Amino acid sequence: MHLAASFLGADFMIVKEIREPSRLTPVIAETDVLVAGSGPGGLAAAISSARAGVHTLLVERYGCLGGNLTHVGVEGIGWYRHERTVDVEGIGIEFEQRAKAFGAASPEPQSLSHAINAEMFKIVADNWVKEAGVEVLLHTLAVGAIREGNALTGIIIESKSGRQAILAKRIIDATGDADIAAFCGVPCRKTPKEEMLAVTVMFSCSGADRARFLDYVKANPKKYRDWGKNWEIQTGGKEDELFSPYLEEPFDKAREAGIIPPSLKSIGGTWSAISDSGEATYLNMVHMLEYDGTNVRDLTRGEIEGRRQAMLAIKALQYFAPGFEQAALRNFGMTIGIRDTRKILGRYNLTERDVREQARFGDSIGIFPEFLDGYGVLVLPTTGRYFHVPYGALVPLGIDNLLIAGRCVAGDKISHAAVRNMMCCTVTGQGAGVAAAVSVKKGVSPAEAAIGDIQAELKNQGVRLR
Repeated sequence: MHLAASFLGADFMIVKEIREPSRLTPVIAETDVLVAGSGPGGLAAAISSARAGVHTLLVERYGCLGGNLTHVGVEGIGWYRHERTVDVEGIGIEFEQRAKAFGAASPEPQSLSHAINAEMFKIVADNWVKEAGVEVLLHTLAVGAIREGNALTGIIIESKSGRQAILAKRIIDATGDADIAAFCGVPCRKTPKEEMLAVTVMFSCSGADRARFLDYVKANPKKYRDWGKNWEIQTGGKEDELFSPYLEEPFDKAREAGIIPPSLKSIGGTWSAISDSGEATYLNMVHMLEYDGTNVRDLTRGEIEGRRQAMLAIKALQYFAPGFEQAALRNFGMTIGIRDTRKILGRYNLTERDVREQARFGDSIGIFPEFLDGYGVLVLPTTGRYFHVPYGALVPLGIDNLLIAGRCVAGDKISHAAVRNMMCCTVTGQGAGVAAAVSVKKGVSPAEAAIGDIQAELKNQGVRLR
């Protein structure tokens, strides 16, 4: 051990460091396309890459695939969809279709979509990657990048098998936090912690009386304009009178009764599917500010505090939400839900104007409805408006052979309120997966791949580009 000194602003700080001996790291696999992270973006990328005809390896740090959908328990992949929504086409709709076919989905209460059963989708995803021919490594954490000059050639992983390496011709960063990009030292930006979107600990209950609760909701209907009573929210106006599965009264009464501390405003939110047997899943009712999902101390604090607040929320429901009197905790999500950390700086950086004003791009790799949810803005796609998602937002600066999928694609704050949504993550995932495969087959870097070739394969896979 040795001591190293560094200046941090006006403060002098002594940092203890350990010098590790150099070591040889075994290469356990070589592949055409390597995808790190299996959320909707990563899963879409891996399956689309394999469908395009190249060997694809998917690594995931947890014991199941699905990311935010299964790890966190966010079951509403298409909850924005209404009668006049012009929605994505391509692999994204397969998430719902396959879940429905497997008996792992039920009608979502506020939209023309289906809530996906998070537990059963783990099996859906297992079957899906096997069918596509994707090789999978679970319980595998990416911890470093292998860079040769300006080219990324592989990643370092750690698991129960130790520290190992995987080499790949193309790598897709679908970690959500742009971890691989950060390991490479490519330019990224991160929202200041005090401005980051809230983190969430999702939970589910058993023992609810479905009929009694739905009677309560019918007698006390909530609309999207009600979100503004406890949350600062700006809508486009057209959303205000639409039904929302929003709960506020039970938590306000719990604060008045002293069950929830009056100063604790982070409890309150939405419910989703409730089964006939009384299982209320995807209870999105804890929203905590100023947590950074790339900081292990914040993650630890958020998990513990989120579970504490979830139990307060359940107690409030038991006292003040008819139908929940006998309800009890069923489970928490496997991990805290993170909405907002790093974003790459890309060949093109999406803007608020792009997502609000139906931007059109020659390098479109898909479309997404005019749906914004974040930073105090809520716009639902009820008028048929949509924007193109450009390939340039997936291409990071300063590195070859790396593409980005999911919420960490390039863009500003308000564009993030659109592209962070799970269905848009499937759009960038499919674009990244196809582009990686096409570039391998053509023998060019992803940055040099002809957009016409990428778009031709996307069309072949059923993607709407215009």
